[in-house]
Amino acid sequence: MKNLFDKRDVDNTIERINALTSDTQGQWGRMSVDQMLAHCNVAYEMVYDNVHPKPTGLKKFFIKLLAKNAVVGPKPYPKNGRTAPQFIVSDKRDFAKEKERMIDYLHKTQELGADHFEGKESNSFGSLTSQEWNVMFSKHLDHHLTQFGV
Repeated sequence: MKNLFDKRDVDNTIERINALTSDTQGQWGRMSVDQMLAHCNVAYEMVYDNVHPKPTGLKKFFIKLLAKNAVVGPKPYPKNGRTAPQFIVSDKRDFAKEKERMIDYLHKTQELGADHFEGKESNSFGSLTSQEWNVMFSKHLDHHLTQFGV
């Protein structure tokens, strides 16, 4: 798994993103490449942009109980798996804009570094270690870049 706090790994991931074109087809699933990038950007929006409602109370408890290990654990995501409602992108997006946003988020994450994320509160899972943050970011993005053949 890539360490998205490491410049070399971020540069490698950006190379993969730059290999995408607006016509790149997925090998599975229903998303177009622009939707996939927008979908992947949601994880970073939750950290940096505060544009998604945070679950509270019982809902947060069940999300943490049922999904945390799948999201921050090392086991790869299955193809065509379910996703949280805020990650569903069904409208057409601007490919170049979503790609630029993704690259900007990766640079920002790497520049802030692991120390910034150590013990940082997640919207859904409570306090996470920097390693859990990295797994969450890296595993999700790798899953979808692989989906689109890069």
